[in-house]
Amino acid sequence: MKKRFVKCVAWYLVAGMFVIGMAPRVDAGLSSSEAIALPQVDRTSDLQYIQKLLETKMIRERLGQLGFSEDEIQAKINQLNDRQLHQLALSLDEIRVGGNGFAVLVVLLLVGILVGVWLHVTGRKVVVE
Repeated sequence: MKKRFVKCVAWYLVAGMFVIGMAPRVDAGLSSSEAIALPQVDRTSDLQYIQKLLETKMIRERLGQLGFSEDEIQAKINQLNDRQLHQLALSLDEIRVGGNGFAVLVVLLLVGILVGVWLHVTGRKVVVE
C-alpha cells in the first residue's frame, strides 16, 4: 500500500513540475506615470532603404511576376503613413530568403529521434544492405 502511495505521489510531482516548467516567466515592475516618448521615425531614410531593396533584380522580377508595375508599387508606398512605412522597413530586415534553416534542422532531428524510439519500443530493426 505504501509503495503504491509513493508511486502515485511521484507521478503527481512529475506532472506538477512539467506544468510549472511550461509556464512562461513573467517579470513585473513599476512603471513611471510619465508619458513614454515614441522614437521619431525618419520617412526619408525609410523610403531610401525600401527603394534600395526594391531595386534589386530578384525582388523586381518577383513583383513583376505577381503583376505589379513600378508605378503601382510607388503609388502603394506613397499611400503609407510614417508609422506603416517604418514598420515595413523594419520587417524587411527580418525577412530571410529560404526561411530559417535551424528550425528545419531541429524538426528533422526530433522526427529522427521519435522514429528511433518507436522502432526500439516495437522491437523492429532496420537493416541496410
